[in-house]
Amino acid sequence: MNVETTTPINTFNPKDPHGLGDPNDTSLRKVEVEILIPKIMRDRAKEIHCTKEVADFQACCKDSGVLMVVSCRKENSHLKECLSKWYKNEAFKEECKQIYLQERSEFRRTGIPKKHRVEKV
Repeated sequence: MNVETTTPINTFNPKDPHGLGDPNDTSLRKVEVEILIPKIMRDRAKEIHCTKEVADFQACCKDSGVLMVVSCRKENSHLKECLSKWYKNEAFKEECKQIYLQERSEFRRTGIPKKHRVEKV
């Protein structure tokens, strides 16, 4: 006699309310460590810490047009220096990691992606 045990499909798991993973899980996958968290680091560094360098580089590019590759080397190198300084900062990396984990936890808890949560506010 072969008896199969099946679990109902619609069972509720309080640790995984929307079927997206445990909101309290802090483990990271390779794609999160190598792509998603560095994206947050890049965006925050440009928006918060390197705004002057970004503005200088953008202004140079607008003024130079097609010749921006040659004309804006100095501004580009200043921007790269500023960004790489922040990429190497361990406290900044940890801050961005915590931001990512909070966003992921909120998504797993609510099932609403960040861009839709921002639009509703």
